[in-house]
Amino acid sequence: MLHNLHVKNLALIEEAEVDFSEGLNILSGETGAGKSIIIGSIGAAIGEKVSRDIIRRDADYALVELIFSVDDSVREKLAAMDIPMEDDQVILTRRISGGRPIAKINSESVSAAKLKEAASLLIDIHGQHEHQSLLSQKNHLQILDAYAKKELSGLKEKLSGAYQDYSSIRNELKEASSDTEQRARELSFLQYEAEEIEQASLKNGEDEELELQYRRFANGKKIMGSLSAVYQLTSENGAAQMTGHAVLEIAGASAYDERAKQFEEQLMEIDSLLNDFNRELAGYMEDADFDEEQFYEIEKRLNLINSLKAKYGNTIEKILAEYEKKLARIEKLSDYDAYLASLKQRMEQKEAELEKLCKKISAVRKKEARKLTEKIKEALIDLNFLDVQFELKLTRKKEYSASGYDEAEFLISTNPGEPLKSLTKIASGGELSRIMLAIKAVLADCDEIGTLIFDEIDTGISGRTAQMVSEKMNVISKEHQIICITHLPQIAAMADTHFLIEKQAVRNHTSTSIRRLNGEESVTELGRMLGGVKITDTVLKSAREMKELAAVTKSDKGF
Repeated sequence: MLHNLHVKNLALIEEAEVDFSEGLNILSGETGAGKSIIIGSIGAAIGEKVSRDIIRRDADYALVELIFSVDDSVREKLAAMDIPMEDDQVILTRRISGGRPIAKINSESVSAAKLKEAASLLIDIHGQHEHQSLLSQKNHLQILDAYAKKELSGLKEKLSGAYQDYSSIRNELKEASSDTEQRARELSFLQYEAEEIEQASLKNGEDEELELQYRRFANGKKIMGSLSAVYQLTSENGAAQMTGHAVLEIAGASAYDERAKQFEEQLMEIDSLLNDFNRELAGYMEDADFDEEQFYEIEKRLNLINSLKAKYGNTIEKILAEYEKKLARIEKLSDYDAYLASLKQRMEQKEAELEKLCKKISAVRKKEARKLTEKIKEALIDLNFLDVQFELKLTRKKEYSASGYDEAEFLISTNPGEPLKSLTKIASGGELSRIMLAIKAVLADCDEIGTLIFDEIDTGISGRTAQMVSEKMNVISKEHQIICITHLPQIAAMADTHFLIEKQAVRNHTSTSIRRLNGEESVTELGRMLGGVKITDTVLKSAREMKELAAVTKSDKGF
């Protein structure tokens, strides 16, 4: 059940808070007062797409918050979605600003998709024009599957996987059925590419080693010049000569002074290290080979590897992986008849599996369709379709799809003796509204959704039909919380709680507000809805009688 709606800075609403009650909550008000804004704000809170233009002028952001109470069944489903629970309450929050909208469930940020998924367990909104969706036949199967979802859920999951596999093999088979000349061209080109990679005899890590050698060879002259200069500075013509002289000089003093003796030992060690260094440096310079031919071969090998990288992948590992793929494709093309036969066999197996699943799903649909149409027919009778006939025709499509091979179409006859016709041929908005109301009522019982919202479900109806719609609303409200925007007094009179939506303009500042009406205020609002230019005592008397009649209707039906 929806307990509270809090809206801030949204369209004409500066800030509004509504505490809804159980049963039938009616929202009414003058045309243009902002009734659609209230429903739009709830839609925003449950994840529907919103425009930044919805933010109230001169405000930086808009905020909508819904507070629900849930039973054990819904709490378990939400827990399965990893949604944190705060006792038995669920708080949905949507903040819209100049950036990306932020959605939260119980103060934890979630994606818009997860917000919508969670909200689908809590609330269902029937918008002003949703009944028009009945004019599209593709929606009829969705309605049936929504009703039968408990029976179909496991089967449809299997069907989805089977259809995906079937489509993948079918596409592969289609591609494989290209002409012989094209396959020959592809085979020839693949063999050329595979041979190109094979002849290169690539080894993992080879390119990195070659890069090091290349840099060394490319800078060979600089390296040798630097080493020659070092040798000149440290050899017998440089530091080595001076350290030799120093050893001779300090030997004359070390015989007389113990401290000088220690210096002599250190100096001799330096002299020895320097001589060893010079021998090793001279040996390295003598053995170093920076010849032009070797450098050319390294450069040539690197160019080949880089050329293959540009064609087949930016690492040797990727080039070799691509080589393996080409070999596998060559094997297929070389023995194409066997490949095609294997592919066709797999296709037949998947098609048989898909056919079996579709047949099972179709059988479930046919069984559930009889139950669904019977319930919808009962609901339609309650909505003043007194001699209605209502059926759901299932036919088989030529092609499989992710939903099976069934096509569904609702058929209706609203007058005795008239043949059943497609629901898509109904032109009356009032009839479509009532049919959608009947369908929503049946699906709500099936889904156990706690809160149903109807935005002007009364379009195109009046008189006795309006009265019967109000009675149906009242019946539904005994099992579900109903929030209904209406312009008909017959429906508003049945309210358990009546709210008035008003628009005020003060000093060039326009805002919409909503408030709960007490008994007398509700009668006054009914008087306005009855259509009088001026609400006279006679109009108020009629409004009061309408309210009393609604109370009697509830009492007579045991409500």
